[in-house]
Amino acid sequence: MSGSAVIGLGNPLMGDDGFGLVALARLRDEWTLEGVELADGGTWGMSLLPLIEDAERLVLLDAIAAGATPGEVVVLERDRLPIYLTRKLSPHQVDLRDVLAVAEWRGKLPLETVAIGVQPQSVQMGLELSPAVDRAVEAAVGVVIERLLQWGHRCEPREPASSCMR
Repeated sequence: MSGSAVIGLGNPLMGDDGFGLVALARLRDEWTLEGVELADGGTWGMSLLPLIEDAERLVLLDAIAAGATPGEVVVLERDRLPIYLTRKLSPHQVDLRDVLAVAEWRGKLPLETVAIGVQPQSVQMGLELSPAVDRAVEAAVGVVIERLLQWGHRCEPREPASSCMR
């Protein structure tokens, strides 16, 4: 087992769908996390299975369409996650629900699994997060840090890089 894994998910070319990767980058750049593996899951699909199955605890960072106000932080505990196989038009269409379903079926989905994200405002072609989702990144990262602390990890903010050379 590898401790805890935080996987950032989404497509950075689709506006707010890139939230998980932006939040993951913030964690990587601004925090020192002991015993936590950070992974860019992007749109990897079934390639994420070994990472998920090796983790003792799992945080999934993603845009979550929950019918909330755009930019609202959404937390889905394991029992509320959509864990089931989906119908495909092609074998290349694998999404996170399928990966979680396979891990669950194999008895290897971590008992402590949570999805933390924000309600997207716009999921369409574009490189920028909407203002509401961009403002929510810091709050969502705070929820991740809080969960990691509950799980016993040491989480320390990094010193900001100096803006001028001496």
